[in-house]
Amino acid sequence: MPAIDASSPVPKYVQLRGLLLDLVDEADLQVDAPMPSERDLCVRYALSRMTVRQAVDQLVAEGRLYRVPGKGTFVARPKIDMPLRLSSSFTAEMRSRGLAPGAVDLSHRTIPATGHIARGLNLPQGASVHVLERLRTADGTPMAIERCHIPAALAPGLLDIRLTGQSLYTVLERTFGIVFDSGDQTVEAAIADPADADLLNLPHPSAVLLLRRRSYQAATCAELTESTYRADRYQLHTALEHRR
Repeated sequence: MPAIDASSPVPKYVQLRGLLLDLVDEADLQVDAPMPSERDLCVRYALSRMTVRQAVDQLVAEGRLYRVPGKGTFVARPKIDMPLRLSSSFTAEMRSRGLAPGAVDLSHRTIPATGHIARGLNLPQGASVHVLERLRTADGTPMAIERCHIPAALAPGLLDIRLTGQSLYTVLERTFGIVFDSGDQTVEAAIADPADADLLNLPHPSAVLLLRRRSYQAATCAELTESTYRADRYQLHTALEHRR
């Protein structure tokens, strides 16, 4: 059984965190499998309760484990890779992982573009913009909140179409002929707004990933989407290439 190295400069709780991750991997523990209790970990590794709790708290905060009050600590679902590519849609990504994508319509309306919305879409102030706010789910679990802005002139009847069960990108392509050929995206860490945290079933405060994506068709900005993703359920993934 691996042991904690008391002479190592690495803090003991960090060492235990690594040992617990190894336990999940090497024992091939499945989702929802119980982890050893804090008391058992104290005895097994000759650690104080405070040190053990610090390691477990970190894994819970990272979304690797989860607690059920009165029952113990369990293995959480693996995080979902968020691919950084233009063609990815939430619906397609969830289906590719065997999960059932869902959407709860929070709001849909047409507004005059002002401030950063007008600048982001390269529109004049006051131009009409469709705004679609949706709570995205996977197998019924809240995953993200999307706030999508589309120039009304490019998709005049968009708000009349029910998006339940289908991808917005597919609707834009098939109904309005909008096919994105380029784009840019920024990702930053943040603390969830209390209202968003409630929608995502997150405690206050909770870390989230904020994504801002602009998608273009023939140099025309046709979409500005600002999304809030659960940091405990997502990790970013991209392929790296060496440019010669």
